[in-house]
Amino acid sequence: MSVPADSVLVLGGTKSGKSSYAQALAEAWGGRLVYVATAQAGDEEMQARIARHQADRGQAWSTVEEPLELETALKKTDALGTVLLVDCLTLWLSNLMLAAELDDEGLQERFTALSGLLPSLASRVILVANEVGMGIVPENALARRYRDQAGSLNQQMARACNRVILVTAGLPLALKGGLPQT
Repeated sequence: MSVPADSVLVLGGTKSGKSSYAQALAEAWGGRLVYVATAQAGDEEMQARIARHQADRGQAWSTVEEPLELETALKKTDALGTVLLVDCLTLWLSNLMLAAELDDEGLQERFTALSGLLPSLASRVILVANEVGMGIVPENALARRYRDQAGSLNQQMARACNRVILVTAGLPLALKGGLPQT
């Protein structure tokens, strides 16, 4: 019988240090390092961001780019001794809402599929997501729907993960399960 893999949800605002923290955690765990990227390089600024993240990771990492079929990508790359770093769930949500045009029921089905998959993976998994619910109420309906769905996604992943870490100003705070060693 296999030991359940560790799963961590790393939350934070924009430029909070969440991705850097998640990368340091994955590297501290060691093993085969797989970065599962949900971003799409739709413009020059995003291309530059992606290139910067790739350079920061270095040669120890392999990268899987999957903007929509995250569950499939995790299943395909899953293996004992592997660390899967998914960055980020909120970009995945944007892709599901805008590119796949999923309604709220379809989004919830995908969230449930992802959270249900986590316990079956042999890999250690680190999920990165933006905390978007601490600001003002957005002006338009799409932004309010996105904020609400991001909150729902984060809650579901927090229930499914062994640990939840909030990163603010580069400082990690354990919300669930204690801080893992980095």
